[in-house]
Amino acid sequence: MTFPTSRELFNLAGQVALVTGGARNLGHDMALALAEAGADVAITSRHLESARKSAAEIARLTGHKAAGFTCDVRSEDQVAAMVDAVLAEFGKIDILVNNAGNVVSTPENKPLDQRPLSEWEFTIDVNLKGTFLCSKHVVARAMKPAGRGVIINIGSTAGMVGKDHRDYAGTAIGGTTVDYSASKGGVISMTREMACFLAQYNIRVNCISPGAFWRRQDDNFVRQYSDRVPMRRMGQDGKEMKGPIVFLASEASSYVTGINLPVDGGLTAW
Repeated sequence: MTFPTSRELFNLAGQVALVTGGARNLGHDMALALAEAGADVAITSRHLESARKSAAEIARLTGHKAAGFTCDVRSEDQVAAMVDAVLAEFGKIDILVNNAGNVVSTPENKPLDQRPLSEWEFTIDVNLKGTFLCSKHVVARAMKPAGRGVIINIGSTAGMVGKDHRDYAGTAIGGTTVDYSASKGGVISMTREMACFLAQYNIRVNCISPGAFWRRQDDNFVRQYSDRVPMRRMGQDGKEMKGPIVFLASEASSYVTGINLPVDGGLTAW
């Protein structure tokens, strides 16, 4: 019996990846990583021009096909239409990355005892309902008919452990993210159930839970957060989500399903 080489295991040539919320930040980084590994990439955003701009940059950098689509993942009609549009453009969807998400971290962000229901509902709808809707329609329209697929949900360490609010002392970040934590905890739990159910259709489902990544945040927050991480720093955009996403998307993880992989410098290992 001949087995693939390590290089071949990580090769995504000939595959199509759909990355929701792939126009910026970690979403763009992950979409770029998948294209660098050989995949063609579809990117969604609520803002079509942002999705198209991100896709054009990925196509230019990698030489692989990339296209942008508009979608508000809170709307089932929009999700269904987006999946149909991606299938019309690419013919299939092998990999789904449920990255589209929302978090409000501003001085106006109200704490638990003052939080408007509208803020709770918006975050839950984007982060949790959006993951459900995108998975539902990609599985039904693409992966189940094909008899294979990979779904990667994006959780957060906020869905695993409580936050140390001393990190926010003296910063411009206020309030609480109780709805964000609840939604990401739900995504992590949903990943396990999805993995168990979809295994019969040869569809693997895993989750990545990032810690904080550096994006020019308040200096006090960066210092205080980093002091609490075993590796003594925040994650690096453009680099430290690439390995995990390609691993879980590729045949390198062919016997891995139902896991939650923290990418957090050891934060949740304390």
